[in-house]
Amino acid sequence: MKDSGHTFDAYFKRATSPLVVLRLLRDRPMYGYEISQAMKDKSGGRFTIAVLYPVLYRLEEQGYIHIDHTEVIQNRARSYYAITPAGEAYLFKSLAEYYEIQDAFLSIMAEEE
Repeated sequence: MKDSGHTFDAYFKRATSPLVVLRLLRDRPMYGYEISQAMKDKSGGRFTIAVLYPVLYRLEEQGYIHIDHTEVIQNRARSYYAITPAGEAYLFKSLAEYYEIQDAFLSIMAEEE
């Protein structure tokens, strides 16, 4: 079988990065770089994504996050994102689905004794 060039790791991060962002924003509003660092720190460097801003823009378009406030630091605007009530509801619904599919996957992968 020909390798597609995409790793399981890359697919998994692409699928779960919106949930990771929403979970981090439950703690407090953060700006983009701060979100990236929190991902890296909380995962021991294992969970990083190269293109965070498309995820943020998509979540904002969907109404799951909004710009809480903007600060100007050294002539650069820094937008802080916050989760919305719709984002919290989506996060909890998606986490429940994630755990259900994880349990099903683990059942399939379990070795027979």
